Amino acid sequence: MRKRKSNIFKGVDWPLIIMYLLFVFLGWLSIYAATFSETEFEVFDLTAKYGKQMIWILLSFVIIIFILAIDKKFYEQFSGIFYLVSVLSLAGLFIFGTNINGATSWYSFGSFGIQPSEFAKAATALAIANYLNERNQDLRKLPNQLRAFGIIFLPALLITLQPDPGSALVYGSLILVLYQFGLPLYYLVIGFLALILFVITLFFGFLNTMIIASVIILGLLVYMVYKNKKYLRHNWLRFVAIYLVTSIFILSVDYVFNNVFEQRHRDRFNILLGKDVDDQGIGYNTAQSVITIGSGGLNGKGFLQGDRTQGDFVPEQQTDYIFSTVGEEWGFLGSSFVIILFVTFLIRLLFIADRQKSIFSKVFSYATVAIFFFHFTINIGMVIGLLPTIGIPLPFFSYGGSSLWGFTVLLFIMIRLDADRVYEW
Repeated sequence: MRKRKSNIFKGVDWPLIIMYLLFVFLGWLSIYAATFSETEFEVFDLTAKYGKQMIWILLSFVIIIFILAIDKKFYEQFSGIFYLVSVLSLAGLFIFGTNINGATSWYSFGSFGIQPSEFAKAATALAIANYLNERNQDLRKLPNQLRAFGIIFLPALLITLQPDPGSALVYGSLILVLYQFGLPLYYLVIGFLALILFVITLFFGFLNTMIIASVIILGLLVYMVYKNKKYLRHNWLRFVAIYLVTSIFILSVDYVFNNVFEQRHRDRFNILLGKDVDDQGIGYNTAQSVITIGSGGLNGKGFLQGDRTQGDFVPEQQTDYIFSTVGEEWGFLGSSFVIILFVTFLIRLLFIADRQKSIFSKVFSYATVAIFFFHFTINIGMVIGLLPTIGIPLPFFSYGGSSLWGFTVLLFIMIRLDADRVYEW
């Protein structure tokens, strides 16, 4: 390996950095608009949310310099330490954490707070990259699969117990990365079918879903026997096992929904499935968000001219529902620009991931793509009412230092690893 030159910006991907700066700028404008008050209009008012966000943005530039200045090998060698520290910080919340909005997800330091789950994403991505890099782990083997799943689901479990299941779901996106590096396809197929079966059971009920599943399985069996007369003789036990597992899963849906999910999660699923209409209760945020976005029309109402945003129709609009501010003030054209910018950003991330030469860099890069894709897709879907509210931020737009720093760390470690690809042999 050749020695890297001392210029920390040598080889960095400038299109990504430019898009990052644009995201942060547009995000701050949106936060300013969502929290603006005619009695408090100082841009650098550090007591206001937009003032605090400005501090976090400035400090993120310090984090960027620090990340780019560190040698690539440091991230490989200390990935296990980063992961251990992140797991301990998540576990420590149950002793030292502060309960905010029903979840013990924060360490409080005066008026500031740190949410370790935002940084655990990058640490978990580093850990899984290091694991797959060691001896080129074969994910077709069950022991290797279990270890990889363990790395991903340990922090997800700790986050779920806070409880913050929305943030925990992000870690499921890393399964796509494992598939990219050899995990058998049937894991994804089973997971997708389980999700579909879960939703169908909630919508149609246990008995109707069992009838539907039985007809499908029986139809599949008839088709296979039609194609091969001896098929049933050799595979009847497999079909019996599939039917039993499917039946047990369908039977368990009602128990999980009523005893594992919290009431707010049950309400959101019921609203999404059309079983409940609660525009004044748990569905209020989403309903107001949809109305606010629609009110922007084609061109929007203009910066600081959104009467619904200024009227606080969407509670805590500066966080998970920040895109509704974009929709009202910038309209369909502005919203489309933001979405196109995010899609371009994701395509660029994917392009960079594909060109990596080392397994470590490639795995981490794909993990970065998966995490950003999940956040973008779920948040936008949530804000426009297509998906249930699970409380995850829109990258670089939503208010919060932990969110901004977590995404910044994730992105710039990828940029740092990519900058050294020309020195890898």
